[in-house]
Amino acid sequence: MNQPTARYTGPAIAAHWLIAILILAAFPLGLYMHGLPLSPNKLKLYSYHKWIGMTVLLLFVPRILWRLTHRPPAPLPMPAWQHKIAEGTHHLLYLLMFLVPLSGWLMSSAKGFQVVYFGVLPIPDLIGKDKELGELLEEMHEVLSWSLMTLVGLHLAGALKHHIIDKDSTLRRMLPFGK
Repeated sequence: MNQPTARYTGPAIAAHWLIAILILAAFPLGLYMHGLPLSPNKLKLYSYHKWIGMTVLLLFVPRILWRLTHRPPAPLPMPAWQHKIAEGTHHLLYLLMFLVPLSGWLMSSAKGFQVVYFGVLPIPDLIGKDKELGELLEEMHEVLSWSLMTLVGLHLAGALKHHIIDKDSTLRRMLPFGK
């Protein structure tokens, strides 16, 4: 097919890839640090994980505002069911980009571990310390994180399917370099 099509805007491309990199760093870090014994290194990794999550949350706001005020390029021709799946996946990705870091922030608050952004800026707790709620929020954070990674995998599979099998420009119009 290889038809020419409009690219996403520079800010949309930059936000997409920056948030993708942060999410793809936070998830394996979360898995790794969770199993470590309590130590100064574990606490340092938890801080890094929280900083990444808060950065995703902070970047989410301008990203969603950009998306709401700037129309993306028209979708390429595809069966209606594929378009519906792509659209639903994008909506769920946006929702989870918000809920995963928010649930982590709520969990930290409930467990009594304030988030200190980059070690210098204390972020206010959203709720008071509550052990049972902290455990529930930890489970919620894990479920949401796995859900996000599953959707990221589906999103990647869809982009690769369009690039390799359909040979269309779906992926190329979101790549940071190229025409």
